Amino acid sequence: MSWARDAVAAIRKIVLIEDRMETLTTRVKTLAESYTDLDRRLVRIEAKFELIERMGVAKRRALPAKSSRHNDPKKSE
Repeated sequence: MSWARDAVAAIRKIVLIEDRMETLTTRVKTLAESYTDLDRRLVRIEAKFELIERMGVAKRRALPAKSSRHNDPKKSE
């Protein structure tokens, strides 16, 4: 009967390993979905910062240049 016990023990180990693999697979899928969600959110944040930077540069360029005559007190006298 020793071989029967060994066979049953081996089958139990296989079943246990399969159960652990299924649990691990589920966890990996959950992590992959979380990663995808975080990646999408990061891309949106990056896009917002780029837009803010572009808007800031556009506003600075739109300001009129100061006249050099107003800045030099010798020329106005």
